Amino acid sequence: MTEFGFIESLRNLFATLPSNGFEGIGDDCAVYGLGNDEALLFTSDTLNEGVHFLRTEATPEQVGAKSLMVNLSDIAAMGARPIATLLALSLPADCPEGWAESFIEGYRSVAERYGVPLVGGDTTSSLRGITINVTAIGRAPESHIKRRSAARSGDVIFVGGVLGGSALGLRNILDGDGDTAAAHLHHAPQAQVAEGEWLGAQPCVHAMMDLSDGLASDLRHILVASKVGAVVNVEQIPIYEGATIRDAVGGGEDYMLLFTVERSGVEAMRRQFAERFGYEPYAIGEITESPQPEIEWREKGKTFYPDWRGFSHF
Repeated sequence: MTEFGFIESLRNLFATLPSNGFEGIGDDCAVYGLGNDEALLFTSDTLNEGVHFLRTEATPEQVGAKSLMVNLSDIAAMGARPIATLLALSLPADCPEGWAESFIEGYRSVAERYGVPLVGGDTTSSLRGITINVTAIGRAPESHIKRRSAARSGDVIFVGGVLGGSALGLRNILDGDGDTAAAHLHHAPQAQVAEGEWLGAQPCVHAMMDLSDGLASDLRHILVASKVGAVVNVEQIPIYEGATIRDAVGGGEDYMLLFTVERSGVEAMRRQFAERFGYEPYAIGEITESPQPEIEWREKGKTFYPDWRGFSHF
């Protein structure tokens, strides 16, 4: 079973149980409506040693900062503001003295930057390897929440920044060169927290999520949820210097925002975005009507069919 096949089986298994006011599985966060156009959002991510980080290559401060940053990215991906987190930390017997304290310093640095308190959690022992689980809580007007299912035919597809840097950085690290700019980017991703909340307030922005598994996989999640297709112009994909197109579309862990915008609102959105954040997002393609949720890749106007896929845990 694939990772997303397993998630789909969970959705079906729990479909007959009461929702108790929560929206079901399918977006970056679970949503709980509070009434009066307000909602809470909940997300949870796990980072495992050897899968998401290498203890020999990343400092505990870097691991702590990354653990929180990737969860804040999920909150931003739905147009919300993060308001609190919970942390569960499992440590093995061979964890170095002071590792946990340094980890918390890194975690706190991000929490302080975004004004997000740590309000609870758990600590346990681990038989092997470090396991970190963070639950992040956000808040937003319900009218601002962006869902994967909201893309419409004719929307322009945007990404919030250059792609492929994290994949290149991981390759640098595995090749023994952990001091490159890309390697530092891999260890310290920067979630688009303010950008996500701002985009949530723009009615012309329809669907949104963050790029954690790679463009080839993550864009398909929007297409499946919205029952549409897409055309992506490969030459318009912004690629990190030194990275490959395969890094950009399949490497994952870039944590840039991926969003669709009603064509009539594109120019105003780009101008206002640039005025607020000092740079413009990148238009890479268009949402299309399609009986199949597939990506049509084009290069200089010609369609081709690469075997590009994003990261999958299973």
